[in-house]
Amino acid sequence: MGSAPPEGLIEPLGEPPRSPTVRSIVLALSGMVSALLVAVLVVLPAPFMIEGAGPTFDAFGGKVAGTTLVTVDGAKTYPASGQLRLTTVAVSRTGDTPFSLGPVVRAWLDPASSTFPDSQVEANHDAVVQQEWISSQEMASVAALGQLGTDVPAKIRIADFSPGSRAEGKLMIDDIIVSVDGKPIRTLPDLSGAIGAHSVGDPVTVVVSRAGKDVSATFPTVKGQNGKTLMGVAIDPTFDMPYTVNVAIDHVGGPSAGLIFSLAIVDLLTPQDELHGAKVAGTGTIAPDGEVGPIGGIALKMIGARRAGADWFLAPASNCSEVVGHVPAGLRVVSVANLAEAYDAIVAIGDQQAGDLPTCS
Repeated sequence: MGSAPPEGLIEPLGEPPRSPTVRSIVLALSGMVSALLVAVLVVLPAPFMIEGAGPTFDAFGGKVAGTTLVTVDGAKTYPASGQLRLTTVAVSRTGDTPFSLGPVVRAWLDPASSTFPDSQVEANHDAVVQQEWISSQEMASVAALGQLGTDVPAKIRIADFSPGSRAEGKLMIDDIIVSVDGKPIRTLPDLSGAIGAHSVGDPVTVVVSRAGKDVSATFPTVKGQNGKTLMGVAIDPTFDMPYTVNVAIDHVGGPSAGLIFSLAIVDLLTPQDELHGAKVAGTGTIAPDGEVGPIGGIALKMIGARRAGADWFLAPASNCSEVVGHVPAGLRVVSVANLAEAYDAIVAIGDQQAGDLPTCS
């Protein structure tokens, strides 16, 4: 006869195990499939673009490959103190650097990043932004000279016609504008002044050079998106610049550095020390007449500016709705609509008289 097991080591048998139900089997399989799907998505390439706060570049002290970022040849320049930083957005695209859904989800949850489908990016996106980068340097030079009271001669070619244009059929692509209403057109301000003197719908008489001959055409003006009176044509000016601006970056694109380029050129060409050591960053497109236009990714650019140590940020007035609620701690934002306002702002900042500068709040 065997001895009984010691007291306390005998476990109750309880109820016999039940057979799995159809519901429990379905739930288990669903869980396994979901887990497998997530695992696959985490490692497979994701067709998204991720944007984050990019690097900033100081127009004065910053160097790229040992070369100062912004220099001017053919004109007397003066030392500049402080920092004037152009800001960027860092972009990762599936087509360039394949990444999985994991980084996409993390970027979506990170306030310093943004994501959107890679399919939203046009096929020629890279070429377009590179051309915009080059054009912004030229526009910045023209605007800077205008700020200093010097107009830049230009040959103004008609490149296209806008929707609803009344000039189409009377003017032709590659025509060179000679005069408007009898007034010679030698600079862009000449053209904008002559057209701006009209109300929308007024007839305007334009003389163009076509195949070596002067041709006259009269047609009504049209209304632009900003309410201005326009000819209804797209122009491609070729400027006769008195100096050359060199920008030592070839891996950045887009037009959003135009404002900072213009301010840097004005600062370099004037003996005044505008910044007095202040650290200012900013963004915005620039038109030849000095108008500052809106850009994308301003919230990310402000983050990048603050990370780089900037205390001030110049933002296009037309971007103010995207600025409010996204300003990093310690960064003060100034709203500017044109180059003159931006220049006055950096002078006030340098003089420590910036308390009344306009903000986006």
